[in-house]
Amino acid sequence: MYTIKENIKEEIVIKNSKFIAFLVKIKNQDEISKALTSIKKDYPKATHYCYAYCLDNKKKASDDHEPSGTAGIPILSVLEKNQLNDVLCVVVRYFGGIKLGAGGLVRAYQKSVATCIQHAQLVKLEKGYQITMHFPYEQEKHFTQILKNATIVNKTFTDKITITFLISQEAFKKLQNQTKNILIEKEVLIEKESI
Repeated sequence: MYTIKENIKEEIVIKNSKFIAFLVKIKNQDEISKALTSIKKDYPKATHYCYAYCLDNKKKASDDHEPSGTAGIPILSVLEKNQLNDVLCVVVRYFGGIKLGAGGLVRAYQKSVATCIQHAQLVKLEKGYQITMHFPYEQEKHFTQILKNATIVNKTFTDKITITFLISQEAFKKLQNQTKNILIEKEVLIEKESI
């Protein structure tokens, strides 16, 4: 499974219709709503704002008044074919005066998404965990060394140090051997490396 390193936009023209595809990295439902609102604001005179997203195990597609099944599902199928997750794809269409027909629309939306993905930098995702640990100040050096391969999400200093971090399943097994009583908050997908 993969995600995108950063948001990207690509534009194609098919029979005078302009298709502007956006790939947006998302982590929650709120980011989907904000991205859609922002794109609609930036392109207020567009004919359609069709989209699809894959977020964890949730998937959704919208034709936005294009004929049923000609936009949202084709966009989603390209995301799935490329094993993308935590990604919203919005395709803004400006109608160019020539009808494309159902098959033509499906191909146009798929091509616009595929073109965008070709230009995106993908990042591999692997299964891991989000964990929060609490420990006394005198153990900070020890835990800093142990967590050198983890992605720190949050670190707070009160009467003790609290660190929330992301760690791969493989690295977690090693961590379990070095520490006691680690509680997993939730299973997550972690970005591994750019490809």
